[in-house]
Amino acid sequence: MKILIVDDHPILRAGVAKLLQQAGENMVVIQSSSADEAMRLLDQHLDLDVVLLDLTLKGIDGREAIAEFGKIRPELPIVVLSASESLRDVRDAFAHGALGYVPKTSGLQTLLAAIKMALDGERYVPPVILDHQVLQDSSMVRGQPSARMTVSLTQRQIEVLRYVADGVPNKVIADKMSLSEKTVKAHITSIFRALNVINRTQAAAAGRKAGLI
Repeated sequence: MKILIVDDHPILRAGVAKLLQQAGENMVVIQSSSADEAMRLLDQHLDLDVVLLDLTLKGIDGREAIAEFGKIRPELPIVVLSASESLRDVRDAFAHGALGYVPKTSGLQTLLAAIKMALDGERYVPPVILDHQVLQDSSMVRGQPSARMTVSLTQRQIEVLRYVADGVPNKVIADKMSLSEKTVKAHITSIFRALNVINRTQAAAAGRKAGLI
């Protein structure tokens, strides 16, 4: 697995990199201190699996960076690793396209869980955030599109959503649609963002409510 860490605190960045490398034999970690540098690295390392991103960066801040990264590499999942536990920051991160939000007070297992879910195309919100009922706000995840939300999915994404609603695993979806598993995960990530949901069950419910499946 290849991970890009974007954080302007070198000691913290190096510490997280070391923990991740110790957690897996095949873990490759690339480090960047700014969003501008990270965007260059995205072009150089096309085999990146996930980005860990701080919200507070010099130059382009983390929120803008999430959106910019999404334009360059829309299939690449982004997990925010932030010192902030502010509900506004959590909302902003998801609104800009992040797939996970992990406070820096969290342990390694929480971070690894967030990475795993992001790689599977699912959103991760840790208990410390859920305890504040952040998901109850209409600007965040509610398991269905809001009344003001216009849902727009491609025909290919709708086909993927139908399989997801039927409980078909990603690998089987990939085989049925003659796609790579990574492409299926990218489609699921886009579907979650469009439907404003965090998991497959919510995606199925939201898709039915929106008349997509």
